[in-house]
Amino acid sequence: MPKTKAQKIQEVKDVAGHLKGKETLIIADFTGLPVNEMTTFRKSIRAMGGMFHVMKKRLLKILLEQEGFTFDRETFPGQSGIIISPKDLSETAGTVYAFAKEKNKKEEIFKILGGFLLGEKKQLSGKEVKMIGALPSREVLLGQLVGMIASPLKKFLFVLNEKSKQA
Repeated sequence: MPKTKAQKIQEVKDVAGHLKGKETLIIADFTGLPVNEMTTFRKSIRAMGGMFHVMKKRLLKILLEQEGFTFDRETFPGQSGIIISPKDLSETAGTVYAFAKEKNKKEEIFKILGGFLLGEKKQLSGKEVKMIGALPSREVLLGQLVGMIASPLKKFLFVLNEKSKQA
């Protein structure tokens, strides 16, 4: 049964309330995703303090315009689900990207369409969100940096140690 205008207005208000104090909004197309996998995805998003909500693009356009963004429905094909998270983009995109990568092994049934940094009022393309999601976590990057810095020092110390043994 279709929603009434009052229900649609209330839905926009409810989702706008969820946006308060949040950092990230990601839009995904979930066409073809089975319900049990959708439930698993919702649980993983909820575990990080976020929410996944299915919303008509027309209502999403109204919501985003209220928040100060421009939204063109034609650039976002398929069904739209929004992921709202209090975490930063890299953490949220990492979770969404990992899920999409797992589900898209055979065919592409879960697509990341784009994202918004709510605090900075910045819109990102789906490609940008995927690239950020593919990056390792901050801790892993710091570990790699330390390894890159320490490796030449270790080799240098090894050479000095071997030279001292020869002398």
